Amino acid sequence: MHSFKHEALMYAGEEDFVGQLAPFIRDSVDADEPILVMVTADKVARLREAVGDPEGVEFAEMGAIGKNPARIIPAWREFATRHKGKRIRGIGEPIWADREPDELVECQHHESLLNTAFADAEGFRLVCPYDIRGLPESVLQEARRSHPTIVAGDLTSASGDYRGDEKAAHAFGDPLPEPPTMRHLLRFERFTLAAVRRFAERRAARAGLAERRKNDVVLAVNEVATNSVLYGGGHGVVRSWRQGTSLIFEVTDRGRIQEPLVGRKRPALGKPGGRGLWLVNQVCELVQVRSSAAGTIVRLHMSLA
Repeated sequence: MHSFKHEALMYAGEEDFVGQLAPFIRDSVDADEPILVMVTADKVARLREAVGDPEGVEFAEMGAIGKNPARIIPAWREFATRHKGKRIRGIGEPIWADREPDELVECQHHESLLNTAFADAEGFRLVCPYDIRGLPESVLQEARRSHPTIVAGDLTSASGDYRGDEKAAHAFGDPLPEPPTMRHLLRFERFTLAAVRRFAERRAARAGLAERRKNDVVLAVNEVATNSVLYGGGHGVVRSWRQGTSLIFEVTDRGRIQEPLVGRKRPALGKPGGRGLWLVNQVCELVQVRSSAAGTIVRLHMSLA
């Protein structure tokens, strides 16, 4: 088998998208290589119209699975595990023109992390389409940095801009936008985690969230604050504010996270630890983690829509 192949495919509009990727899917069927296609719902429909539903082809809506980009790698892992021992393929398009700015940043981080997550994966070929008509040049340039191989029409070449695992580690230290001046703040330590839960519940209630979503908020904020107590120096600060259609919580502490795939690995059954940020990623629309020698920031986005 061959090692992990991670390709950025440059296409120009929807017709070109189908024209380039439908043959790739048919070829995977002919080669008896299972393929998972994760793209937006409209593109799933177009590809199904072109290739049908042959055996060995799975479709999934990226808009649902990848709303929080941290959920995408676990989906690829699950697919790879189900077909262990076989050569497999994937088509994954996490980036499209109307992604929110914070989502776009995390999608770009995700694309870099794929190289770390599947560095030892044998026989896995993953193609990530990028629309050169709909995306700005800055996004296309970042794709060249995060993908070792670029496909443009009939030409396949090594990316001269590829940065390897360097970007995955570097992104942990990229600054987040400063929170607004008007925000709510609570300092906490080991014996005041109950106050953190009350703080989160009050903020969620004032934002008008339904009971289930309020519970999700409390769970997520409590998990991150507990991590601060256990691993981040025993104390931290939680802040909250409204941003567009989202309620934001940010937890900061003096700890440092070294694992770039934190929150993206399903916890092993029967083993303690490793569940906090995994659970948080399951209930939040977006989770942003930044960690350096100065400390750790975890920013949680909860949709109000």
